[in-house]
Amino acid sequence: MKRILVVGGGLIGSRHVDAVLAHSDCELVGLADPDMNLRTDVTRFAAIADVECHVDGVIIATPTQLHADHAIEAAQRGWHMLIEKPVTETMEQADALVAAVKHANVRTLVGHHRRYHAHVENLRQMINSCDLGTPITATVIWAMRKPDAYFQDNWRSTRGSPVMINLVHDVDLLRYLFGDIDEIHALGSRHMRNANRPESGAIAIRFKSGLTAAISFADTAPSPWGFEAGTGENPNIATTGQDMMWITCAKGSVSFPSMTVWSGSEDWSQTPHSRQLPHTKIDPLAAQMDHFIDVLDQKAVPRIAVDDAAQSLAATLHIQELLT
Repeated sequence: MKRILVVGGGLIGSRHVDAVLAHSDCELVGLADPDMNLRTDVTRFAAIADVECHVDGVIIATPTQLHADHAIEAAQRGWHMLIEKPVTETMEQADALVAAVKHANVRTLVGHHRRYHAHVENLRQMINSCDLGTPITATVIWAMRKPDAYFQDNWRSTRGSPVMINLVHDVDLLRYLFGDIDEIHALGSRHMRNANRPESGAIAIRFKSGLTAAISFADTAPSPWGFEAGTGENPNIATTGQDMMWITCAKGSVSFPSMTVWSGSEDWSQTPHSRQLPHTKIDPLAAQMDHFIDVLDQKAVPRIAVDDAAQSLAATLHIQELLT
């Protein structure tokens, strides 16, 4: 049994608490959060420093600006860790964290949990095997309207950009599928809520492979298109089952998450035919927890460690800077 501590009891932290409680190979040490009124059904600590018992691994799910401090404190105690995304708020923090975990010789995993969807892995294998030929373009839509209460009286009122909260997932997913990024351009807008943060925009990315990707995003527009809506992974977001990513290749195309493949045409004079590939639906947080246990036991290499996640952070911070 692995003894797991969760740090941060917000929306995602509470889901991690439930994931640990549900896992047959885990024992919850407790939840560390200064708000002692959160999750009174489990052992509570006000801070990491208050934890005096043995910990095999820690899950850090505090606000992004606190990730580096909490992760470095955990590393100094010799705790292996799973850190929510983005890995840190700044690249300076990321560099400090990479150095700290290396010095402490602790294993790390970052919570870009989309990498654990079975159909994401199927899509990646299809792309890497060139079943549809060389990938040429990818188009992504993430659009939904966040409720006003989401931003009220909390850290999101000033740091609630959908780029750092949501688009970092899409950027990391594209990196996971297509490799290193070569160039980024972006245009943004804030004309709906008039807040001091980007609300919507368009991003163009060129990868070193030559593939180009376009992302359209908004947290002010109700729509059926977005990873969470399409996959039904988040209980706080309504499920639509609609595709949100379309990939074109030299011999065909595929849409995600339906895994609908279009092929069989040589050029525009021929009509392509479609088929839907089977895919398994799994709880990505449960799959991520399974992988974290394997990382703790050194049975698996981290699917995304802090140094890899730092590259997704760098690209996302660049987008945020272009939109500011």
